[in-house]
Amino acid sequence: MTDLTVRPDAADFFVPVHQDPVEKSGLVGAIQTLVDELPVGENLPAEADLAERFGVSRLTVRESLKILAGRGLIALSQGRRAVVTEPSSAVISSIFSSYVRRDPSALLDLVDVRMALELQSVSLAAQKATRAGLGAMEATLSQMRDATEVFESEGIDEAEKSRARASYQAADVGFHEAIALASGNRMLAHVLESLEDTLLRAFFASFEGHLVRGGSARDTYEAHRRIFEFIRARDTKRASAAMREHLQQAGADLRAVISDTSTPPAGGMV
Repeated sequence: MTDLTVRPDAADFFVPVHQDPVEKSGLVGAIQTLVDELPVGENLPAEADLAERFGVSRLTVRESLKILAGRGLIALSQGRRAVVTEPSSAVISSIFSSYVRRDPSALLDLVDVRMALELQSVSLAAQKATRAGLGAMEATLSQMRDATEVFESEGIDEAEKSRARASYQAADVGFHEAIALASGNRMLAHVLESLEDTLLRAFFASFEGHLVRGGSARDTYEAHRRIFEFIRARDTKRASAAMREHLQQAGADLRAVISDTSTPPAGGMV
């Protein structure tokens, strides 16, 4: 196991046994410091060792480990030491999803969040995208194009149209994630990944609003295609401008259908 050392200021992070367990967040921080020093897949010290190291009870250590597991930083299993895991986006995702479930108009706030994140990611992607990254984007665009053709075909039944929308939706999410990955910034990619569930709700409402405003699946696809072409051309300024226009349209589409009391169903396009 990797050798661990206790930071000189570690005492500032934990609380003695006699303190109220509610105040044990300092211990959580101290153990998280150890987690951050270990590679993914490595075991933490045993509960008894952690308790002795920080001068607290095993119960307090166990409760602190549960908190870190809830944050997606470690995995716990009966009778085994905690294991360091890849950071999970589930916690951030649940926060955004909760906001939207309680107040669908929060989807408009999401547009502002996306504006801040995706203008940065598209700018970086235009500078750093590799051939593989461009290929991933183009693959999602091909899927979007195929789904659009089915969706806009005459004479198809509702079930087939619904499948086309689901296919478009998956590709749309993949397109924006591919841009984030191509940016080379892992944190940007991680944050955008955490928005996925909330984006699915936004996609449905936005597409419905787009139709209400006289738009079509085709012009939404073309907006994505323009973004890609500017990324491929290494044109940072135009790629950012195209993404900004796309997100502004998404905001306008959302405002066309969202009220303080409406609850958009899951699934759709943007």
